[in-house]
Amino acid sequence: MKKPAIFADRDGTLIEEVNFLSRVEDLRIYDFTARAITELKAAGYLVLVITNQSGIARRIFDEAAMHAIHAEMQAQLGGAIDAFYFCPHLPTDGCRCRKPGPGMIETASRDFELDLARSWVIGDKNIDVETALEVKIASAIVLTGYGRQHQPLLEEQPTIVAADFGDAVRRILESH
Repeated sequence: MKKPAIFADRDGTLIEEVNFLSRVEDLRIYDFTARAITELKAAGYLVLVITNQSGIARRIFDEAAMHAIHAEMQAQLGGAIDAFYFCPHLPTDGCRCRKPGPGMIETASRDFELDLARSWVIGDKNIDVETALEVKIASAIVLTGYGRQHQPLLEEQPTIVAADFGDAVRRILESH
């Protein structure tokens, strides 16, 4: 049976924004993240992180450092994230995987049997909303991270504007 997914941006959405987060000791998971993910899992959603990580191409950090951060997130969240997808490329590389391109969601769709019609993208930037529009699924922009700056710049508004990831999840679950 196909499952809906929450495609969650990482920085500024699930965790505090740190410009080019490269060290586990700088990781700060928002207080609301664990509870919101638990609620999503209980409702039958897969939780998939989709994140642009151009710091790899910029040689600010390597993939091993990013994977260590993801492993620490999993440890702190009790392994609740179903998968992490990342784009290591520069914005100018023209790859398909970099948000707002659909590549990470397409890969996740091959990896899992997803019900995209019931899936959402949640993030703090215009590119998160644009990614959802690209694959024709619902979106929520959160006002944490860069959300307050990016929301007014959107050409097309998301399905939901939420205070934070917890608020977005609550409103998504109430809508079903």
